[in-house]
Amino acid sequence: MISIVCPVCKEECEHQVLREAADLVVQCCECGQVHRVPKPPEPEILTIKAIVSQETESMVCSVEMLEEEVVSVGDRIVAECGDEVFGVEVTGIEAGPKRVRRAAADEVTTLWTRGIEQVVVKASIHTGRTTLPLYQTADGEDEFVVGETYTFGGRRIRISHIKLRDGPVIRKEGWKTVARRVKRIYGYLEGRYQGR
Repeated sequence: MISIVCPVCKEECEHQVLREAADLVVQCCECGQVHRVPKPPEPEILTIKAIVSQETESMVCSVEMLEEEVVSVGDRIVAECGDEVFGVEVTGIEAGPKRVRRAAADEVTTLWTRGIEQVVVKASIHTGRTTLPLYQTADGEDEFVVGETYTFGGRRIRISHIKLRDGPVIRKEGWKTVARRVKRIYGYLEGRYQGR
């Protein structure tokens, strides 16, 4: 599902993606018009070095962020340490030689973090031409279901598909997984979808 301007309706409305190739073949949910639109560019995902402290030991791990994302001290995110995944809280940010309280992902050289019990689930929400990164703290065993609606970062979103850490993308409505297995959730803002 994407929100774009329909050539017939002449206004922005939700479109069902029928086929993905060099262009997207989409159908307007309002009038049924089928047309092609350029495929939106996928945002670049950066891998950032993260030092994770847990009680008396520290590990060198990594954090994945979209290049335009901003990270702040106190944010709760997910760090990958080999095959292990940890929910962490950011305690310090290095941007080159400086320590800062907030920085864009492409400026960060190292994140200093501490392990926390919960995991942070990342979501990329398509709002027409832009992708909105959202986060939600969850217990590792909390379930997420394709086609269901959840609150992420104070916004209601409907899940269209889920990329798993240890497997494929699940797209079938009703399929589910637990928070600790989620690499990234994809979806759209609940209020923008007119079809249901």
